Parts: sequence; C-alpha cells; structure tokens
Amino acid sequence: MISSLTGRITHIGESSLVLEISGMGFKVHVPRGVLAEAQSGQALTLHTYLVVRENELSLYGFSTTEARDTFTLLIGVERVGPKLALAILSALSVGNLRAAVLGGQSAVLGKVPGVGSKTAQKIVLHLADRILPMEGDAPIAMAQPADGDLLDALMALGYSVVEAQAALQSLPADASTDVEERLKMALRYFKKPA
Repeated sequence: MISSLTGRITHIGESSLVLEISGMGFKVHVPRGVLAEAQSGQALTLHTYLVVRENELSLYGFSTTEARDTFTLLIGVERVGPKLALAILSALSVGNLRAAVLGGQSAVLGKVPGVGSKTAQKIVLHLADRILPMEGDAPIAMAQPADGDLLDALMALGYSVVEAQAALQSLPADASTDVEERLKMALRYFKKPA
C-alpha cells in the first residue's frame, strides 16, 4: 500500500495532479481544496489511498490523514465509489461531513452533486457509529425545517455547499423562522469584509 507521497507538482488537472518523485510521475486524484492550493513546481506531501481495480491502479491523495481515513470510510458505503467519495470531500470539509453524520442530517449530503437522498441516508447510517465527534466541532446548521430550502436557494445563487453551510451556521440561534428573512441574513454573511 502506498501510504503517502512527497514530491514536486509537475502538472495540475481538473481533478488530479502529477507528483514527480525520483524521476517518476504519479497521477493522484485529489479533492478540490488541495487543487485550489496547488502550484506547479511546489513540493507537496499527500496522504494516499491506492484503489486496485482489475484493469487500473488509482491513487487518491489528501492533505491530512483524517481526510484519507474519512475517504476510506466513505468507499466502504454501498454504492459509494472512490470518485463519489472524492466529490463528497471536495464539497464538504471533513468537519462538516462529520457534523452532518453525527446530526443525522442526510439532507446536507444530498446536496452534493451525484449523491441522491437514498445514498445520503446510507452514508449517514454507515458512518454514524464509525465517526467520532472531535473537540470544537460545530453542528451543521439545519435547525429549522425550511433550512433545506434555504440551502437550495443559496446553491441556486451560485454558492457551494460549503459556503452555503457556513452562511447557515452564521445565523443566530434566535433568528427568524421566515425563509425570506433567513435568506437575507445568510446573504449578509457573504457581504462581510474579509
């Protein structure tokens, strides 16, 4: 098993990068967050998982062992292959995924492209006793029944699942239950100065 790789980035693709190590280039599929920070020529260490198929060997790489271990748990779920697991970890941080699973909020996972409601429920059920809460984890903000609609609205406006979740988490606990009011408050989150 190839547990980790350290090398120089020689190519950055849409969902993968090539790490050159001792003259050999290793194509590694990585989450969008890793791609966003990658720069050609940069030295990079990835914690990897090797997927062995009948006609293919594929490497998947992550910036932390926690992300790699979460990927391993995800591909253990029926109907979740490596590409879908990578898409989930591209759309949700490990902390947000953990909070959604521990909170039984399959609707959060259902917002990830390629994850239907049944698959989302399977993921939550499969991971519920395998993922432990970490100190400092914040619950995913879905306290109001209409927050699923609010999440949809934010995503329709072009925000990612992660951005929409962050906006929902910024809402005060005593915020109005009116969807329009909650949407206005969530949009204010994006107008805050950086």
